[in-house]
Amino acid sequence: MKLGYIDYLNCYPFYFSMFERQTVEGICIYPGYPCMLNQMITDHRLDMSPVSSAACAQIADDVVVLPQFCLSSVGYVGSVILVSKIPIEDLNHKKVGITSASHTSKVLLKVLLKNYYHLEPVYVPSQPRPVLKDLDAALVIGNDAMAISSEPISYIYDLGDLWLRKTGFPVVFAVFAIRQRVVEKYLPRIRSVIASYHRSLNCLEEEKEHVVSKARAKYPDIIYDINGYFDLLEFEFDDQLKKALMFYYTIAGEMGLLRKVRRLNYLTSVD
Repeated sequence: MKLGYIDYLNCYPFYFSMFERQTVEGICIYPGYPCMLNQMITDHRLDMSPVSSAACAQIADDVVVLPQFCLSSVGYVGSVILVSKIPIEDLNHKKVGITSASHTSKVLLKVLLKNYYHLEPVYVPSQPRPVLKDLDAALVIGNDAMAISSEPISYIYDLGDLWLRKTGFPVVFAVFAIRQRVVEKYLPRIRSVIASYHRSLNCLEEEKEHVVSKARAKYPDIIYDINGYFDLLEFEFDDQLKKALMFYYTIAGEMGLLRKVRRLNYLTSVD
């Protein structure tokens, strides 16, 4: 079975056991940016993967979602930021760089700026770790948002914090999806992956210093406090976060930024 891995610090806690303790038999792991994994599962080149919440909306009819897990934050997260030369309120008609690394964060930013700041920037493609030389602001996500910047930044806005303050909801950045057509074929392996995720999150609770140490070794460019970062993340997909995700889908769908999603299909055949 082909399993995706978002090659960011926020996804590492789910894969700690697979990477450091016990591999899962019959599993081949494919690491990459969220956008890469999104496209791979869309094209049927992955069987199971964490995917951007926005991308999941586009393929909702073709996948089932694990009801236990997600990548989320309630407020400030530190790894999804808007860096800017000028105050956010002054970005109307200004150039804002949009990284292709993640679909969810792009939609998040566009909803915030249009609906809550009443701004219409000029969005231009940018690299995952952009240079502001020819831009007024840029979206930066994941490890790139937590690495040393090569230039001074006047303003930094955390999108998880802005979203909570403007909407009252947390942000679900990614969910774990499985192609419907392979569930029966790979059910024992899917169960093994889910069990491994549970073991990994238990390790984060019971031996956090060790998990943090291994994460720091894997991602040495990160200058952020990894211990504190893991505290900011929510990994359990509870009812509050499911409600928050549907709010995100509703508002993004109404704005034409995503396909309209009334519900997700959750995997019910495993614990």
